[in-house]
Amino acid sequence: MKLTTREIILCGLFAALISILAQISIPLPFTTVPLTLQVFGIAITGLILGYKCGFIATLIYLILGGIGIPVFAQFSGGIGVLFGPTGGFLLGYPLMAFIIGYVREKFQSQILTAISMVVGLAIIYTSGTIMFSFVTGNTIIQSLLYCVVPFVAVDLLKLVLATVIGETVNKRIFSSLNLAK
Repeated sequence: MKLTTREIILCGLFAALISILAQISIPLPFTTVPLTLQVFGIAITGLILGYKCGFIATLIYLILGGIGIPVFAQFSGGIGVLFGPTGGFLLGYPLMAFIIGYVREKFQSQILTAISMVVGLAIIYTSGTIMFSFVTGNTIIQSLLYCVVPFVAVDLLKLVLATVIGETVNKRIFSSLNLAK
């Protein structure tokens, strides 16, 4: 797979954007999973960059955090975060960006794109819940109640916001620069 210079730059910029959005974090008293804008960042990355570059941008983000650069929520980083209680959520991000970008590029349907965003969210919830349960010893039900249920409404709102912003960016900026997918 060969990337253009423009694609490489966009992948780096969006990895940086996800890193910044991860720092907009609200610790919640009832869970170790903070409320962040990472889901928004992953969704908008897939929407704007498409499946190939969206996947690569999120991988760059995970690699940066995995080697210890504090790009994850609350300025954390390291391999321990990737394989800790909340690491499953992080590990689901590239697949979410890929699915959203693929559907957006191949079908050009807002309904299918919205469905792909919900499917991507379900994937990160699933991988996150399984890893949280495995690492902490909680049951799947306990993990869902602890790590997913409190976030569903807010995450769906983030997806709506990502759709609005992503479509606006694609129409106004990338179209005028002849960069649209």
